[in-house]
Amino acid sequence: MFQDNLLYYPEAANVAEMVSGGLAAWPSAVDFRGLLAEADGPPRGTAVIFHGNAGHAGHRDFYVGVLTRLGLRVILAEYPGYGPRAGDLGETSLVADAEQTIALAHARYGGPLLIIGESLGAGVAAAASARQHEAVAGLLLITPWNRLEDVARHHYPLLPVKWLLRDRYDSMIHLASFGRPVLVAIAAEDRIIPPRFGRALYDALAEPRQLSVIKAAGHNDWFDRLDDAWWRQAIDFLLTGDR
Repeated sequence: MFQDNLLYYPEAANVAEMVSGGLAAWPSAVDFRGLLAEADGPPRGTAVIFHGNAGHAGHRDFYVGVLTRLGLRVILAEYPGYGPRAGDLGETSLVADAEQTIALAHARYGGPLLIIGESLGAGVAAAASARQHEAVAGLLLITPWNRLEDVARHHYPLLPVKWLLRDRYDSMIHLASFGRPVLVAIAAEDRIIPPRFGRALYDALAEPRQLSVIKAAGHNDWFDRLDDAWWRQAIDFLLTGDR
């Protein structure tokens, strides 16, 4: 109960409620795993986005405009237990499902395949991408932690969090031998996942890696602090590994 109250805030919705503004059910309304937006023009690749712990994938349509303008097909992946999807909450369920989503996207569209994870989604994306590393060209982690245990201890210093957590989301271990470009983006004024946890993750990564500190940004307003130039540089790095 402690862990689930800390981590998971799903919002239910049916497929019809989520499909709007040019977004399509993916891979279909019957076998729903997320929302799809096609690139403006011939696609340079596909970006699969794993969202934070609240709401559902339809709330993350802000990614679509900038990424489709940069020539990427966008999949807003949905988790088990969120939106219209059934399933269990928890690291085992979410990561296994994310692996399947990555594998299906690669099988349908080929490469390059970029994975983007935000907050909780950064932990999911790190674990699933490590297991599907041959399909993944690059990984963008936004407001990530190094280990969930460290963040929980920060917020609940008097509790034995090591024994209260069922899920670990240890991105340092998962990405220890990833071997693909990783961009870590941290919000300078983040009070939910303080910047030091993202920096600790970045410090543990092997090259090619890049760190971006989003100035004056908090955990929930970082997107408003970024412009197309930032996204262009980020996508170019993930596709090439060049700074």
